[in-house]
Amino acid sequence: MSEARETVDNACNAVYDALRYLGDASYAILPPNVAHELGDFKKKFLSNVCSLIEKDIEWIDARVAGGDRLREEWKQSCDREQSEPAGDPVS
Repeated sequence: MSEARETVDNACNAVYDALRYLGDASYAILPPNVAHELGDFKKKFLSNVCSLIEKDIEWIDARVAGGDRLREEWKQSCDREQSEPAGDPVS
């Protein structure tokens, strides 16, 4: 079993090495200043995407909490209506 696992690990490492080489080559063909500026641009872009995702997660958490609060308010309102005695019938 460990031999099969070793073979899979070797294959994964070979694929990883090939992808890393292609990534390195894609920056190596650019002039150094362009490669660094492109890298900085990509990092800033991904940082902004991460910030956007974090804000979306915060928004979802707030909506779920708001839903819990609203559900509790509805339940209390329902309980009050059921506990109030029915009005005197009009004669």
